[in-house]
Amino acid sequence: AVPVGARGPGEEYLLTGHKWFCSAPMSDAFLTLAQTDEGLSCFLVPRWRPDGTRNAIFIQRLKDKLGNKSNASSEIEYLDTFSQLMGEEGAGVRTIIEMVRHTRLACVAGSTSIMRQALTQAIHHTRQRAAFGKLLYEQPLMRNVLADLQLECEAATQLAARVARAFDRQDDPREAAFARLGVTLAKYFVCKRTPELTYEAMECLGGAGYVEESMMPRLLRESPLNSIWEGSGNVMCLDVLRAMQREPECVEAIFAELATTQGQHNLLDEHVARLKTQLSSTQHIQLRARHITEGMALALQASLMLRHAPTSVAEAFVQSRLGQARGMTYGSLAAHLDIDGILERALTR
Repeated sequence: AVPVGARGPGEEYLLTGHKWFCSAPMSDAFLTLAQTDEGLSCFLVPRWRPDGTRNAIFIQRLKDKLGNKSNASSEIEYLDTFSQLMGEEGAGVRTIIEMVRHTRLACVAGSTSIMRQALTQAIHHTRQRAAFGKLLYEQPLMRNVLADLQLECEAATQLAARVARAFDRQDDPREAAFARLGVTLAKYFVCKRTPELTYEAMECLGGAGYVEESMMPRLLRESPLNSIWEGSGNVMCLDVLRAMQREPECVEAIFAELATTQGQHNLLDEHVARLKTQLSSTQHIQLRARHITEGMALALQASLMLRHAPTSVAEAFVQSRLGQARGMTYGSLAAHLDIDGILERALTR
């Protein structure tokens, strides 16, 4: 990045370089990181220059992606491309991270929506398709699978909504701190759970779900995207560690949230106690980062379910996710849980 005249925020710079991945090249403007004498800096690159001429943004090719086909991604070249500096020189990552956090929230919401759509397709099919003398939806094992998927969808929705509310309350320091770490936890966990849930929902349709005439292949291809976009799994976990080190108030906000349900369920209380023990030591912290991130996200989901879901539904979630008999796949809910009540919730919400 080379300044046209004066340096500093809002001033004009010309960018030259190659960008291997540029999302949504049809946009009217882009935020781009580029090097200045002070280090990596953030720039706003509009499609059109101030004089009305087209800016020098050259699309080399569109990416042939696994999914997300309608939302083009491209490889682009800048050649003396007009831009304006956002923030201070050398503060590029710090400047762009605010946009990134909002995009991460969108990833959580998008993945939650994919989960719900996949479950809706599975429920619809199983209520129409009969086998062994009755509808698939009436078969005990299928009901177990569908109920487990519903628990996952509901917990993801609860977490997405809670983080979104914190984004709306940034004037409250505790909510701002919760949003900072909460969106990272949700981005990691919800987005990673989506492909597994989508595949299980596809299985509910059998062969009908594997053909392109159904919606399921498109949903399955789309499902990994949000976990990769704006920071894949390891990036999210390292971001959690970074927040714990540099912004300890974020961790305090998470545990303050969990304290609202302290004493309501022994499994959650024990889980939170283990989390605190894990966070008390920095030994092998990076090796343990995924375990810590998953544990915090699950704790938040369990706490939210205890507060906002019917007692029997919350009990099913806590037992199946935090209990010792936790299954490795969907459809392993214990027989004594309220599967009928969970499925009724899936039909009415």
